[in-house]
Amino acid sequence: MPYSVDAPSAPVLTFNRYNTNLGNMSHTVTITRTTTTSSGSPLFVNSGYLGTLPGLLKLAELLLGAACVGVVGYYLDPGYSRYNGQKPELFYLLVSVAFLIGTFCLLLSCLLSFSTASMISKTLYEVIYHGIAFVFYLAAGLTLMIEVNHQKSSYRRDFEPYLAAAVMGLVMAGLYLLSTFLANRSYRGI
Repeated sequence: MPYSVDAPSAPVLTFNRYNTNLGNMSHTVTITRTTTTSSGSPLFVNSGYLGTLPGLLKLAELLLGAACVGVVGYYLDPGYSRYNGQKPELFYLLVSVAFLIGTFCLLLSCLLSFSTASMISKTLYEVIYHGIAFVFYLAAGLTLMIEVNHQKSSYRRDFEPYLAAAVMGLVMAGLYLLSTFLANRSYRGI
């Protein structure tokens, strides 16, 4: 159903002789309201959310999470079997994909809804989500780093990319820890 607003031309509200507590200084305030008519559904984007620290952290988590998935996904070789069957890489990839999707949904909902951005930070959901993401990224990053350093010869040419992915995982753990701290402060109203 098309979205349409029919309104008369922009009304002008005028307040004369507005007295302040500063004395008998009077001035005129004019407020103009503009109504736009369009066909289609309105889409509002809360672009101001990306200017906040939680918004920037979610964006950084999203971009770095995509890099984590890309590096491990590119170098993962399903035909090559080592003694462990690439279990640390698969665990890392599973954690990265799961929290990439979750963070994308959180960021998208905060960008598309003004009320979501203000309400979700006051719930316990973000504290729990970011706390779990911190623990899992820490576990996945450390597991991959230990595995790569322990089995250098088995990784051959893929040593550096997997080591870089492990370091990115630890950086992601740090970002999620900071997000957990900020979400906890917002939840408690500090």
